[in-house]
Amino acid sequence: MIAEAGLAALWLAAALAGLELLLAVLGLRGRGELMASVRPIAVVQGILVAIAFACLIILFVRVDLSVALVVANDHSAKPLLYRFAGAWGNHEGSMLMWVTILALAGGAVALFERNLNERTLIATLGAQAFIGLGFYAFLLFASNPFERVSPPPAEGNGLNPLLQDPGLAFHPPTLYLGYVGLSVAFSFAVGALVTRDVGPAFARAMRPWVLAAWIMLTLGITAGSYWAYYELGWGGWWFWDPVENASLMPWLAATALLHSVTVLATRDGLRAWTVMLAVVAFSMSMVGTFLVRSGILTSVHAFAVDPQRGAFILGLLVIYIGGALTLFGLRVGTVKEGSQFEAISREGALVVNNLLLSAILGIVLVGTLYPLMAEAMTGEKLSVGPPYFNSAAGPIALLLMVVMAAGPLLKWRRDDWRPLVARLAVPALLTALALLALAIWAPPIGIFPLLGLVLAAGVAAASVAPLWKRKLRRTPLFIWGMVIAHLGVAVALVGMASETAFTKETLVAARPGETHRVGPWAVRFDGVEPVAGPNWTAVEATLTATRGTSPARRLTTQSRMFYAPPTETNEASITTVLDGQLYVVLGNSDDQGRWQLRLWWKPWVTLIWIGGGLIALGGALSLLGRVLRERRSRLAQEAWA
Repeated sequence: MIAEAGLAALWLAAALAGLELLLAVLGLRGRGELMASVRPIAVVQGILVAIAFACLIILFVRVDLSVALVVANDHSAKPLLYRFAGAWGNHEGSMLMWVTILALAGGAVALFERNLNERTLIATLGAQAFIGLGFYAFLLFASNPFERVSPPPAEGNGLNPLLQDPGLAFHPPTLYLGYVGLSVAFSFAVGALVTRDVGPAFARAMRPWVLAAWIMLTLGITAGSYWAYYELGWGGWWFWDPVENASLMPWLAATALLHSVTVLATRDGLRAWTVMLAVVAFSMSMVGTFLVRSGILTSVHAFAVDPQRGAFILGLLVIYIGGALTLFGLRVGTVKEGSQFEAISREGALVVNNLLLSAILGIVLVGTLYPLMAEAMTGEKLSVGPPYFNSAAGPIALLLMVVMAAGPLLKWRRDDWRPLVARLAVPALLTALALLALAIWAPPIGIFPLLGLVLAAGVAAASVAPLWKRKLRRTPLFIWGMVIAHLGVAVALVGMASETAFTKETLVAARPGETHRVGPWAVRFDGVEPVAGPNWTAVEATLTATRGTSPARRLTTQSRMFYAPPTETNEASITTVLDGQLYVVLGNSDDQGRWQLRLWWKPWVTLIWIGGGLIALGGALSLLGRVLRERRSRLAQEAWA
C-alpha cells in the first residue's frame, strides 16, 4: 500500500496546485477574500509531495520489487546508502525530487514571506503553483514513479555502478535545490510583472532565494566535479560534457542575477535587467534538467522511442519559457526606470560583469545544443569539445576576472579614474610580480594558464581590499561573504591554471616490482590480488610511492566488475599532499603478465575544490548576514510601531 499512498498524495498535491492557481487568479481579479486561502494550500501541497517522496524512498530501501521503478534501479545486494539514494538516481525519481523541492519551497514562501506586497506574493505563489502543475502532469501521465509490475521478479536490475558512490547522496539534491531556488526567483519575477510591482521590495524578497540557489549550485557543481574526477578514472576535473554544462549554465545565469538583484535591492537600479535575468536563470535550469533527464543526451531520437515523454518536455519548455518571455515583453514597458548611475561606478562594473557572464552562457549554450540540433536535422553526429569552449570562453572569462577585481574597489553611483587607479595599485603590483616570478622560475606554459595564474594574484589582492581600513569585528557578515567568495574564485583559478600547466602523466605497462616515475614521485608496482565487495569483485593493485626523503605511501587501485548490472569500472587511487595529488589508475593486463598503469602528478589541483568551497562559504555568510540584518531592521520597525 506504500506505492498507492505515495501516488494518492501526489494526485492530491496536484489538485491543490490547481486550486492554488485558481484562487490566486480569482483573488487578483477582484475576489480578494479568496487570497487568504492561497498560503495554507501552498503549505499543505508541500507536505503532501514530501509524503509521496518519502514513500518512494521507503520502496527503494525495502527493495519492493512490485514497483517497476524499483525493479529497474534497485537490487537487494546494494548497500543501504545506495538503496536510499537510488530513489533519485533515475529519471522518475529525480523528477519527483524536483517536484518535492518545488512544492516545499512554495510552502516556505507562503509561511515566511511577510515583507512583500500581498498581491505580489499571491501572484508569486500562483506562478509557483503553475510551474508545479506542469511537473505533476509530467509525473502522473508520463513518468509515474509508483507504477506496479506483475508478477514481481525475483531480483531487481540494480543501479548504474558509476552512481554507486556517496556523491549520489549529495550531488543531485544540491543541484536540484539550486534549480528550484531559481524557480522561486522566477515566480517572484512573474508575480512582480503581473502586479506591476518591480522595485527594491520585490528584489529584497527574491534575493535570499537567488543567493541560496547560487550556493547550492556552487556546492553541487564543485562536488560533481570532484566525483567525476575520482570516479571516472580519466584524470580530469572538467570535460565540457553536456551533463556538466547542464549545471554550469544555470550557475552562470544565477551569478549574473545575484549581482543584478543586489543592485536593485540596495540601489534601485537595473529593474528590467533583473527581471529578465530571473527568467533566463530559471530557463537555463529547466533546459539543464531536461537535457539530463529526458534522454536527449543519449540520443536526440529518444523522443521517437518515448513520444509521450518527449511531447511533455517540449510542451513544458515552450509554456514556461515562452510564456515568461511573452509576459516580460508585454509588461517591460510598465517597469519604471530605476536610479541612474555613471559608467565608471560599481553598478557599471556589475553591468559589464553581467554582460560577460551572459556571453559565456551563450557560448556554452550554443556549444551544448548545436550537436544535438545538428544530429536531429541531418542525422550526423557532431562533437563540440574542450577546444571550442576553452578558446571561445577562456578570453572572456579572463576579462571577467579583471572586472571582478576592479568592481569592489569602485564607489556606488559615480567614481573617477584617478582615485580608482590608486586603489588598484596594490593588485596591479602583485599581478606584475606574479608575472615576473613565472617568467623566471616556471617552465614554459600556455598563454591561458599563464594569464590565469597572473590574474589570480591580482584578484586575490583586490578581493580583500574591502577590508582595508575597516574594523574587522564590526565588518558586516555580507561584506565578509563577498570577500571570501571572490577570494575563492582566485584560489580556484590558481588550481585550474596549475593543473593545466604543470600536470605530468606517465602511461606504462608494469610488472610487479618495477618502479616508474611521474613528476617528483617514484611509484613501485608491488602486485595485484583479487578482492570482493558487497555487490562486486575486483582486481586490486598495490603500489608504493616515494618522494624525496618523505615516508613511503601505500596506494591501492582497483578494476571492479559489478554483477547487477554487469559493468566494469576503474577505482582510482588518489594521494593528496600539500602541493597537489598523485593519481593512479589500474588498467588491463596483457599476455606477458604486465599491467597497464596510468600515473598523474597534478600540482595544486586541490585548490580547485577548495576554491569552490570558499565561494559557497562566502555565499552562505552573505546570506546569513543579509537575513540577520533584515530581521534586525524589521524588529526595530515593529518596536517603533
